[in-house]
Amino acid sequence: MSIAWITVLMFGGMFLLLVTGFPIAFGLGGLGLVLAFWLWGPEAVGMALFGAMAIVRYSLLVCIPMFVFMGMMMYRSGIADDLYNMFEHWLAPVPGSLAVATVGVCTMFAAMVGAVDPAILTMGTTALPIMRKRGYSKSLVTGCIMAGAALGFLIPPSVIAILYALVAKESIGKLFAGGLLPGLVLSALICTYIMVRVRLQPHLAPSIPKAERLPWRQRLPMLQAAAAPLVIILATMGSILAGMATPVEASAIGAGLSVIAAAIKRKLTWEVIKDSLLTTLKLTTIAMWIFMAALTFGKIYSALGAKELIELITIGLPLPPIGILVVMMLTFFVLGMILDDTAILFITMPIYVPIIKLLGFDPVWFGVLYLVNMQMAFCTPPFGYCLFLMKGVAPPDISMMDIYRSVWPFVGIQAIGLVILMLFPQLALWLPNLLFGG
Repeated sequence: MSIAWITVLMFGGMFLLLVTGFPIAFGLGGLGLVLAFWLWGPEAVGMALFGAMAIVRYSLLVCIPMFVFMGMMMYRSGIADDLYNMFEHWLAPVPGSLAVATVGVCTMFAAMVGAVDPAILTMGTTALPIMRKRGYSKSLVTGCIMAGAALGFLIPPSVIAILYALVAKESIGKLFAGGLLPGLVLSALICTYIMVRVRLQPHLAPSIPKAERLPWRQRLPMLQAAAAPLVIILATMGSILAGMATPVEASAIGAGLSVIAAAIKRKLTWEVIKDSLLTTLKLTTIAMWIFMAALTFGKIYSALGAKELIELITIGLPLPPIGILVVMMLTFFVLGMILDDTAILFITMPIYVPIIKLLGFDPVWFGVLYLVNMQMAFCTPPFGYCLFLMKGVAPPDISMMDIYRSVWPFVGIQAIGLVILMLFPQLALWLPNLLFGG
């Protein structure tokens, strides 16, 4: 069987399982294992499962339960609710104020951990129920959380940027500097889209009526609600940027400070601790099953010949340099529907990096383009980590199809950001050249 037909079979089978409501982790992993058994026999299944267990070596994943626990403590103790209540009144004139605030918080999370998972799991358990309680639509709430969380690919310290730098033999510092400005621009584009859309469709995010808005003398005391979250964010992010702690260590600092904040608020009860721990255990377990299943799926697809298919598509086309670059971007987008970011990186970059250097493109700029594509990949149905993780934390009234529909406008915003970055390479190269020389 050719790799093209295998791609159709895996893609179609996965989509069919997802739309029928089959559990995501078992659908992804099971499909890959069944195909491996069919093509290679029972030995291949054992090798694939053994390879999936390699996920335990990713020490950075330890920060996930820590940040989820931090978010749950802030939510269960009422700290997050007080914070969003403050945002609701202080940003009352801004359309979709809570959604805009959520994207801002996700941007800060990206700067803390350099990964997508903690932001989705934390904001999905804190911001989502609060915005839904305020009457925000399903599509706006889930879409803004996923798009905001995906900024973890661009804004340093991005984990996947480190991997690209190692594969491409480029400076990690340059990759970090190259992703910072595009990440902030994308964050601003997402916030602008939210404000414009809510201005046109106010029912998506009801604001406080003018008659019910508090006067400034009553808004000022509400600023104390931001004290605890601000201290926690500055302590975690500051310890990483100052080189005093790794992301894993910083996540432990954040978790510990959230407990202290709950105690100061006099909400540190056994019920709050128990609920926070149980929810953290549940969400972390869901995330780990999804990671293992996706890793299994990606490794099997790679072994079936995905690399040869990519070579055939890109190298064999008679196109000018910019045309080849566009084809590369399209292959990233398509592969993002069926593979995870790490699998795409190790399949494509040994082929693409020598080509883009030969064509005269800057590999740092190309790396940032890849990171933007991975943002889109994580939000693109049917194989998008953000979609799966959001479903894992979403309440029962938000279906998988609701999440699929909600993300497309934000994928469009990410695509606009990608085009802007392709047209203006200095957006990614100005800061690296300033800090490290041209």
